[in-house]
Amino acid sequence: MNDPASPADALRSSLATLLDGLPPRQAAQAVDRLIATYRGATPTDTPILRDRADVAAYAAYRMPATFEAVHAALEAFAAAVPDWVPGSHIDVGGGTGAATWAVTATWPGERGVTVLDWAEPALATGREIAVANPALKNARWQRARIGSALTLDPADLVTVSYVLNELTAPDRTTLVDTVASTAQAVVIVEPGTPDGYARIIEARDRLVTAGFHIAAPCPHSADCPIVPGTDWCHFSARVSRSSLHRQIKGGSLAYEDEKFSYVAATRLPVAPAPARVVRKPQIRKGQVLLDLCETEPSLRRTTVTKRHGDLYKAARDADWGDAWPPAEDQDLP
Repeated sequence: MNDPASPADALRSSLATLLDGLPPRQAAQAVDRLIATYRGATPTDTPILRDRADVAAYAAYRMPATFEAVHAALEAFAAAVPDWVPGSHIDVGGGTGAATWAVTATWPGERGVTVLDWAEPALATGREIAVANPALKNARWQRARIGSALTLDPADLVTVSYVLNELTAPDRTTLVDTVASTAQAVVIVEPGTPDGYARIIEARDRLVTAGFHIAAPCPHSADCPIVPGTDWCHFSARVSRSSLHRQIKGGSLAYEDEKFSYVAATRLPVAPAPARVVRKPQIRKGQVLLDLCETEPSLRRTTVTKRHGDLYKAARDADWGDAWPPAEDQDLP
């Protein structure tokens, strides 16, 4: 359960305030248009968020899910570099700043923060929302075209979330190379689809070539063991939905699951997980089936039974995306 003062709760409260003056029907119509636009072919020089109504609808529709996905990726990264805290952060294509909120939830405290985006209305709204987060009080919100001409100042951490899908293939390549040349650590998040995974693998390969170590989700920096076209690596984050959020999205559940793919890489020494749970664990009578990506690298299904004692209890509590085994028991069954 979140602390009342947590970034997640503060973000939800800020979004509710942001939507106070926007009729739900208007917001829902804007969401429908945005979904159609994101699924289509959008020129990279055309801002998708055109005005405040668009931004408010987008914020209600996407910020909670983006926050949870990026936060999950950052937590996995932080576990692999436990003694490191970023002193500066650049959020490329950050829009209204969901990733900056996720960084403050992972590493509390102030740091130099810069959000870059092409859509001025998104930046203005992000600045407005950020008033509720003390760690973002000095953040800079700057308009910049995200593409081949982008230049970046050096930073400890650069995040690129749900951006690569909006770029042409040459611009994606240039952006990843630019990020790699300026950052100590890079976290890239994309939708948890086959295409999103393909973009992540493309970026991962370029980061490894540039000398980065993979911290998460992979337990290694070798080639992905998934045979191209047969499957894709992705994870799921549970997202709490407010009543207004449910109204905007036309749903009735108090939560939704955001599917995402990601890579977290760094030039720092890393201690990645021995293995990662890459599918939802299957709990059966007296046993748990875990699909793991392992250090070798390889994909393997392991069965944990009651005879494994405490490890069985840990397996029953394990979630999709978790490191395995638990830190206190490094002996795989």
